Amino acid sequence: MSGVPHHLARWTGLAGSALLAVAAFLGGALPGSPLRPTPVSIWQGPHGPLVIAAWLVGTGLMAYAWWSLRDNVPSTRWALITVGLWLLPVLIAPPLASRDVYAYACQGASYAAGINPYEQGVSALPCPWLDTISYIWRDTPAPYGPLFVVLSGAIVKATGSLTGAIVAFRLIAVAGVVLTAVSLPVLARRAGVPAGRAVWLALGCPLVAVHLVSGAHNDALMVGLLVAGLAMIASRPGHPGPLLVGGALLGLAAAIKVTALVVVPFAALAAIVGGYSIRALIRHGGWVVGGAAAVVVGVTYAAGLDFGWVGGLERGGDVIAWTSPSTAVGQTIGYLAVPFGGHVDALPVTRGIGIAVLALLLVWLWWRARTREPLWHAGAALAATVALAPLFHSWYWIWPLAVLAATAQRTRWFTVVALVASFLVLPDGTGLPRYTKTVGAPLMTLLVIVLVIRLVRSARAARQPVAAD
Repeated sequence: MSGVPHHLARWTGLAGSALLAVAAFLGGALPGSPLRPTPVSIWQGPHGPLVIAAWLVGTGLMAYAWWSLRDNVPSTRWALITVGLWLLPVLIAPPLASRDVYAYACQGASYAAGINPYEQGVSALPCPWLDTISYIWRDTPAPYGPLFVVLSGAIVKATGSLTGAIVAFRLIAVAGVVLTAVSLPVLARRAGVPAGRAVWLALGCPLVAVHLVSGAHNDALMVGLLVAGLAMIASRPGHPGPLLVGGALLGLAAAIKVTALVVVPFAALAAIVGGYSIRALIRHGGWVVGGAAAVVVGVTYAAGLDFGWVGGLERGGDVIAWTSPSTAVGQTIGYLAVPFGGHVDALPVTRGIGIAVLALLLVWLWWRARTREPLWHAGAALAATVALAPLFHSWYWIWPLAVLAATAQRTRWFTVVALVASFLVLPDGTGLPRYTKTVGAPLMTLLVIVLVIRLVRSARAARQPVAAD
């Protein structure tokens, strides 16, 4: 597929984006749409077949165009112009594939009214747009950082309407995408990766158009700040001022979503000039860690909030989907027990094991990064965090995608995940994994088993001594 002409790929992707905009207008995540639809009810609803067809073909065209040029991008400028064209149709369309932007507005309304969104759900006010939010999230605390809560409150105060708030949140998302586009080439050049390829892989993926721009997810701003921080640190290692600024940018990213903190230890390694040593880590990496910590603490208390936003992340486990490997394994164990008359809830155990494995893996990755590429290991750490968490949403994969696109030499493994994830959510936000669990969970479990076996074999092969000639 690498032989597809560049101009054909550009217009193919644009046609796909236009079809996605059609799907958004006819059956997107609109304020008045049903809160508990199913794929069948969507098909039987108004314009159902057309909505599904426009979404499927549109996503397929964008995915094909993106994938076909993954190793054959003409230039950085060409990639930026093409991505900009692809984003235009969804930029002016209603929200696609998620109702989270309505939750942002309601959490902002709560904060603007003097309610701590980390202590009470949006139904406490109650939010004037409460009927736009899924029932499961109406009484749960906000899982977002204090900076985003403050932004949400300011947006609601400034706009005073749901439509105005949606437009403002989308503009913030676009700003995050632009910040990523500006910072990625800097990060890529420092990592020895073609800048055009990095921009294309990170921003041309359908996940960006659908979930970051159309869905207006706050992940867009988080990723933009994260990539900007890493670019600043990578471009001026050993210089206290730039390192402090880079750490502060990472802190701002974490004040949007706390998971951005995963990259801070690796960024501290990237700040070192010369070989690794404890003294060098403290001398150079300390600026990064200090900048990030100061911003997170400062923003939290400046907002008049506490650290309850960290605890709010636990409610993500309320959603059960096989796209999380640890959740899939727990579901499969439960399915296997049914024929024997058992009713086993293995999710707490398998999810706990997943978190424990993640903790060990993050430590191992950091230890390994001391003498290797710390920026690539930062992307791998984000990938591990997304994969081993109890919940996987498609747009979460954009976190590692952005960093790995600018730092990885081998790209197939993380681009394949992005490709599959692009097809997991219907236009109105209905997640297909919820309705495919009896097939998806066993298949994901089988994939986990295959990967574990391959890792064990690779480890054994690495330990075997090489036979002498």
